[in-house]
Amino acid sequence: MTAVWVAGLPLIAGAVLLARVVTQRGRSGMYILAGIGVLLMVGAVVLLVAALTAGPAAAGTATAAGVKIAAGTAATSVNGSALLGAAIAVAGSTIGAGIAVAYAGAAALAVMSERPELFGRAMVIVGLAEGIAIYGLIIGIILIGKA
Repeated sequence: MTAVWVAGLPLIAGAVLLARVVTQRGRSGMYILAGIGVLLMVGAVVLLVAALTAGPAAAGTATAAGVKIAAGTAATSVNGSALLGAAIAVAGSTIGAGIAVAYAGAAALAVMSERPELFGRAMVIVGLAEGIAIYGLIIGIILIGKA
């Protein structure tokens, strides 16, 4: 397991260097990065579908009087579904909160540049947008507790 992460480190470093080089090209570089992101997402979905449709592993089976018995496959699929749901809840809420904070923060800075006395109200709005991520994290913790 550790060898996979160690082997992936040069790929991560290469991706960071590629991102830095491509973003220096301006707007066309951002389109290239977005395309690479879409390709990576499609690849991740293909791997997820392959992992979900795969049958139980041979190590999880035992023979009893010539009949194969799957050891704990029902519990494993329920645990896997809960963990997958937790990951989706946290990822989705974090992405949504990031988008919300980006727009709310930009608007808050614009308002504060004209009327500095509205700082408190502007930060409340930005805090509400960040609360979306906290709600997703709470749902993720609840789902992991059920697994």
